[in-house]
Amino acid sequence: MALGDRNHKTALYDQLARVGKALSSGKRLELLDLLAQGERDVASLAAAADLGITSASAHLQTLKQANLVTTRRDGTRVLYRLAGRDVAALFAQVRQVAQSRLPDVEAARVTYLGADGGQPVTRDELTQIAKTSRITVLDVRPAEEYSAGHIPGAVSIPLDELAGRLAELPGDTQIVAYCRGAYCVLAHDAVRLLTAHGHHATRLADGWLEWQLSGHHHGA
Repeated sequence: MALGDRNHKTALYDQLARVGKALSSGKRLELLDLLAQGERDVASLAAAADLGITSASAHLQTLKQANLVTTRRDGTRVLYRLAGRDVAALFAQVRQVAQSRLPDVEAARVTYLGADGGQPVTRDELTQIAKTSRITVLDVRPAEEYSAGHIPGAVSIPLDELAGRLAELPGDTQIVAYCRGAYCVLAHDAVRLLTAHGHHATRLADGWLEWQLSGHHHGA
């Protein structure tokens, strides 16, 4: 066949479509969102995404076949992680385009996250506030996600422990809570709980996914 042959072009675009096919499931997008927090095993991913182990494994294999995730062995466990920062950026871009182009996405987001209580803080605003005021940056994700990476200086109190650990938080500083990303409900719930107990609390406008992609220095 000649260079530029139609069959060759069709084959090329069919290869590109493999990525789109791997993304064509809400559960697989949720798994990518979870893996953007750090590597984890199938059982952890299944529990977080409310999937059975078999179903989670099948979705992860689809993502792996498109080379969007990779694996490594840790003893008897198989740990999954995103194949690269570009995959996290792709997920974030898909989410952004969907929200800007599909009104149903925004309606679903508001239904899931609830109404915002107060104005969230942007990443740049957080950096500026930290220079001039005493603040507590609160990471309310599960501890394993905090351990995999977090905003420098952030304090870890997972949301499901927050009500019982309020005494650990200073009462005289602003608290900025954050979680996985712009579509993560944990920080919203944390702010509602903190505010109800008299704390001056707000949330970061997005979360750890966007913090990494923005090029900010990573926590360890």
